[in-house]
Amino acid sequence: MEYRQLGASGLQVPVLSLGTATFGGGNKFFKAWGSTQVDEATQMVNLCLEAGVNLFDTADVYSDGLSEEILGKAITGLRDRVLISTKATFTFGEGPNNQGSSRFRLLKQCESSLKRLKTDYIDIYHMHGFDGVTPVEETLRTLDDLVQSGKVRYIACSNFSGWHLMKSLAVSEKYGWNRYVAHQVYYSLVNREYEWELMPLGIDQKVGSLIWSPLGGGRLGGKYGRNKPAPTEGRVVEGGSPVPQSVIPEAIFYTITDALDEVAAETGKSVAQVSINWLLQRPTVSSIIIGARNEEQLKQNLDAVGWNLTVDQIKKLDAASDVPTIYPYWHQRQNLTLNPLPKFY
Repeated sequence: MEYRQLGASGLQVPVLSLGTATFGGGNKFFKAWGSTQVDEATQMVNLCLEAGVNLFDTADVYSDGLSEEILGKAITGLRDRVLISTKATFTFGEGPNNQGSSRFRLLKQCESSLKRLKTDYIDIYHMHGFDGVTPVEETLRTLDDLVQSGKVRYIACSNFSGWHLMKSLAVSEKYGWNRYVAHQVYYSLVNREYEWELMPLGIDQKVGSLIWSPLGGGRLGGKYGRNKPAPTEGRVVEGGSPVPQSVIPEAIFYTITDALDEVAAETGKSVAQVSINWLLQRPTVSSIIIGARNEEQLKQNLDAVGWNLTVDQIKKLDAASDVPTIYPYWHQRQNLTLNPLPKFY
């Protein structure tokens, strides 16, 4: 397993990590993801560790805390061998302070996550989304205090816009507080908007990316294609995809799957493995969060590493998935000497 440095931190993380949103199945939405319970979750954790994958990602809202509880039980006796990433910010519980990244709430949510995970510290603590109501200074001072207390090792964000992230980094620098070392983002062959601003920002500010839903919410898993019958079951059909159908560019979707089928045939790999491997060749990517409903799916996803697509194959996939940019990016790209693109090749 290859390890990469996480942003500007000294932490080394595996290029694949296991997302545990499939653990629990505590409500209708997450049941569509999976309902993995403790015994199978323990087997998955051990399978990952055997393959060199030691980073496990969860969140307080995944099945209303059940994912954290199951992960905590699955890593019993293994805490010194694993890295845990969890998140706060989104709606959880009742009352007027049941969402956001205020000091009041983060201290409460962090303590609750620690109890559910049965651990004394969290390796990577994410703000699951930007809180535009709470002052950025309040959030970052609280996170800095959590790091200073030893309850959190590193802080990160998720689903931020460019100005959300840049303002946060500037505030941390101004006061000498711990800064976000990673950004957990959605990025896949069917949606490459991450490349327009967040990737250049990550390169410039040394913020590593952790990729969620690398298969476009399940649409790049090999079940969908131009001449394939539409699936009648699975996460997408059951309404459990975190990626809305409306954001997938239907006009080029089958162009992408056609190219994936061609590259999969050339490499002898599956469409899903090719999709994940393509992401591994992109700038800023530190780790790709893979999910699995069962051990067989997990084994298949683990085989996305240990080999690389050729430059020509990457260019073929790039061409198939290219879409027009929105303003101001199309305007900036009229002069690439002033605004060079990230170095993809």
